[in-house]
Amino acid sequence: MALWAAFPPLNWWPAAVLGVAGMAITLRGCGRLRRAAALGYLTGVGMWLPTVSFLQPLGIDAWIAVTVIESLWFAAMAVALALVGRLRWWPVAGALVWVGQEFLRDRWPFHGFPWARLAFGQADGPLVRLAALGGAPLVSFAVALGGSLLAYVLLEGGAAPRRGAGRAALAGVALVVAGPLAIQLPTAGTSRGGAPSSAVIAAVQGNVPRLGLKEFAQRYAVTQDHLNETRVLAQEVANGQLPRPQIVVWPENASDLDPRTDPVARSQVDAASAAVGVPMLIGAVIDGPGANHVQNAGIVWSPQSGPGDMYIKRHLVPFGEYLPFRSILSRVISEFSLIPKDFVPGKRRGPLQVGPVRLADAICFEVADDAVVRQGVTGGGRLLVVQTNNASYEHQGDSGNGGETAQQLAISRLRAIESGRAVVVVATSGVSAMIAPNGRVLARTGVFHPALLDMRLPLRDPVTLADRIGPWPEWILSGAALAVVVLALVQSRTRKRQGPLDLDSRVRGSETEPLSSAQA
Repeated sequence: MALWAAFPPLNWWPAAVLGVAGMAITLRGCGRLRRAAALGYLTGVGMWLPTVSFLQPLGIDAWIAVTVIESLWFAAMAVALALVGRLRWWPVAGALVWVGQEFLRDRWPFHGFPWARLAFGQADGPLVRLAALGGAPLVSFAVALGGSLLAYVLLEGGAAPRRGAGRAALAGVALVVAGPLAIQLPTAGTSRGGAPSSAVIAAVQGNVPRLGLKEFAQRYAVTQDHLNETRVLAQEVANGQLPRPQIVVWPENASDLDPRTDPVARSQVDAASAAVGVPMLIGAVIDGPGANHVQNAGIVWSPQSGPGDMYIKRHLVPFGEYLPFRSILSRVISEFSLIPKDFVPGKRRGPLQVGPVRLADAICFEVADDAVVRQGVTGGGRLLVVQTNNASYEHQGDSGNGGETAQQLAISRLRAIESGRAVVVVATSGVSAMIAPNGRVLARTGVFHPALLDMRLPLRDPVTLADRIGPWPEWILSGAALAVVVLALVQSRTRKRQGPLDLDSRVRGSETEPLSSAQA
């Protein structure tokens, strides 16, 4: 439960350190690996059940299924933690194992579920600053190391022979947690080659007429809502109430029908584009390839020429955007009938040019994928945009401070620090937000009502160390995790082979140099 408390709605970032410490203490000296697996699984259930409770609107079975499956990773991790807990430098080894677990979980099965990583609960804490140096994996490692060192202090730091080591470990906890405060984060935009250093960006949150997966069954209603709010934006700009934007961004699924081919959807988007008179980025579901597939796209829309360049979502959500084992599961779980067509992932990695702004687009779940965000930035994106639709996961009356939308906002804040770029989060029903390059939320909306955000944001060219070195920190830390687990296995088998027989022979053979009481 401490691990869960680090995420929204509580946002108690130190709780993650305590949760890691609690797991280390529980597993330290656990001789039976089956028991370790059981304890790890219970830990996973305790964290995942409340963390993904936003899945309840999709069905209790979906909520329980994700909890059951993702908790298996904690069972496997607990076995590894129990093994490396027998090493002399087990706090470091344990932190490596945490990163290794996230590395695997982020990639498998079905391309992974990179949600609820330790790093994503640190948006309000000092450790998040490490994201600029080594990305989310380094933040997770720091959280796990702080927790493991704290466990060492509580378990072994008070013993007389190890009092010095205990003080050193306690100092290590303080350094790990407070040290990142010394890292300087970007606070202003810089440009190269005469490119503008800032731009006025408008985000339109049109809201949805109905909640849950069926809200888009009302043809054109969502698009009409965003058209109406865009007209409000144009009127307020004309009245001098808001600055004139240089680009306007609509959220994911703002057009539930392909506006390139559907005449009514086309007329709605054209009307919105004409109202503001500037390029727009439109979130839309587009047809193809083939009759049984669709794609989740961000389309650049010009007020003069209409649709242009596109970014298509690459990291799709299994059981949400496509259905593995469709022929079997659709017969067993009725909710899957709401996914009549499978989405197909895109292949493009680069950013989009929207008017004067070259931006990196991440669509909804993709904000949790390190590679998707990083590739958009290193490809030349000077601003991050997160187009999202969270209506299916929220309840009417929510504050927007908890659940999926708040967790996504916390991840977006980490991405701002990691990339050194401002971030625009635009959601159909909220929360939409403007985030500075240092992770501070400059403005945000509520949920389930139309809203506008319109402000000047910095456009940045310099690439942080984290983006320059790319995935190497995670690969190195995960490779080290594999090495320490193998080492722990080898040592464990060696001890079993030597066992009491080896000790007896050592005692019998020690005629001139008997063992001391400490050695015995």
